[in-house]
Order: sequence, then structure tokens, then C-alpha cells
Amino acid sequence: MLVHGVVWDSSSPALRMFSPDTEFSDIALAQGTALGLRVIPGLWCLGHTKVHGPGNRTHVPCRSGSPAERGKQCGACFARDDSRLMHDFHRGGSVPTGLRAYLMQPHCLYVATFANGATKIGTASAQRKWNRLAEQGAVHASYVAHAEDGRVVRVLEDLVTRELGLVQQVRSAAKVAALVEPRAGVELAALNRQHAARVRELLGGLAMTGYALVEEEWDRPALADRLCMVRAEGGLRHPYPAAFDGGGHGLRVHSLSGAIALAGLPDASGNEVEGSFVADLGALKGRRIEFGPHTTEIPALQDSLF
Repeated sequence: MLVHGVVWDSSSPALRMFSPDTEFSDIALAQGTALGLRVIPGLWCLGHTKVHGPGNRTHVPCRSGSPAERGKQCGACFARDDSRLMHDFHRGGSVPTGLRAYLMQPHCLYVATFANGATKIGTASAQRKWNRLAEQGAVHASYVAHAEDGRVVRVLEDLVTRELGLVQQVRSAAKVAALVEPRAGVELAALNRQHAARVRELLGGLAMTGYALVEEEWDRPALADRLCMVRAEGGLRHPYPAAFDGGGHGLRVHSLSGAIALAGLPDASGNEVEGSFVADLGALKGRRIEFGPHTTEIPALQDSLF
């Protein structure tokens, strides 16, 4: 089965799988979910997407089942993918009719802050504004503007980056490292509100139409709370001790932020080893896996973990 990543289509996240026989299937990632799997070495193309309009898109599997070459796609699927065109739409780039219809729906501009204090500006369609931040793994976030379409919101996003220096991307590796030792929630909330206020001040002074300022905070999913909080005294937390590029893995999910899990590692008897581990399940995206009674091999020198 080919992993397409962690999705938050509702408040209950899932690991989305694809196989030619069953198409898509979801493995729920609730608190207490046990995952045993073996990763087959290699990174594989996820196919491409055709966008038909708001809330309407089609996944097209890779015809040849090729290895990934550009991100999580082969060259042919990358060239056919509608979604790659959306980032230049506001600069005058041409897009297919379906993608244009998607981009012309209302969008939101948000400010998201992560566990180490890194803060970004971002956009989401109005109908997926909650899900987008859940999938990003934000610790705190604020919506700062509602735009009438995707062109306007991306113009605003670029303006904020240029004038205030807020980045448009925070790397997954940085998010994972930050969640091993997250900053205090009260600090992150204050930092996010500070950045959001600066963005609203900037946007409020523009001679531009097509958007309205808003003051609305994002509601973080409860499943993320334990991972996003500063660990309790004596509660050991470590980076996951293996790479998801091969071999067997066994985890029990305690908390989940975006695609990053706070997990226990069961031994062969089903008992969890000491401590909790921060694991990026997003690293499984584009991997072929087999489910089974697998466990994660803990390094022999456990003292290096603790």
C-alpha cells in the first residue's frame, strides 16, 4: 500500500493509503491507535490531481508506478498536476478552468505559530480553513483577513512576507525538533497574537479592495494538546530513534499535531519502553508499507536517548 500522508478531513485524523484494488482507505489515528508496519525501501510517485472546482477534484494514480523524482511525484505526473499552477495565478499565470473556479472562491489569510516560536503567513480556502491549520501542525494560529478570492489572498500573503518578513513555509524537520522541547503555550499564544496584530495593522493601511480584516483565533484539535504542551516534570520525550525509509516500526499514538505524533514504543510483549517519542508520520508519505506485528528497534545504547 502507498502512503499518501496524514489527513485531517474532520477532527479525527487518519493515515491515508492507496492501493490499485481499493483506491483510497484511511487508518484512523485516534489516541491509543497502535501502528505496526514495515517500510519497503524507496520513494514512489503519488500521481497527480485534476481540479474541477471548489471541493471537487480527482486523484489520478501514476500510470507507471514510478519512483518519485520531484518531491513526491515523477516528472510526468508533476507536469500534469493542476495544483502546482496555483502559486503563480496571482502573478498572471494561466490555469485550467477547474482550478480557476477553485481559486476564485473566498480564501482566508492566517498567521500560524509553531512549537519553537517560528511563525508563518499562509492561505487557505474558506471551506478548509480549519483543516489546513490542523494539517500544518500549528500550535497557535489567528485568521487576519478574509479575501474574496485566491488571487487577492496571495497578493496579501506576498505583501506580508515582503514588508514584515514572515515566511510562507516552516520545514517539517524544524516542527519535529521543536515538539521535543516546545516553548510554553502562553508564550506562543502571545507571540502569535503579536504577529497577527502587526499583519492587521499593515493590511489596514492599504489602498486595496477585495478583503476584510478579521480577528479570529483558530481552535486547535484536542488530540494535539498533549504534544504541544511543555512536558511534565520527569516526562521523558525524545526524537523517534529510526528513519521511516525502511525496516519495521511499531508505535502507539498518544497525541498528534499535523502529521507529527507523540508516541509510545511497544516492545515485543506489547509493553511500552520508558518515555515518549516524537515521530514525523509525514515521512511515510510516498512510501510503500505493509502492516503487521512490527516493532521499532531501539538503539542498544539507550543511555544516548535518555
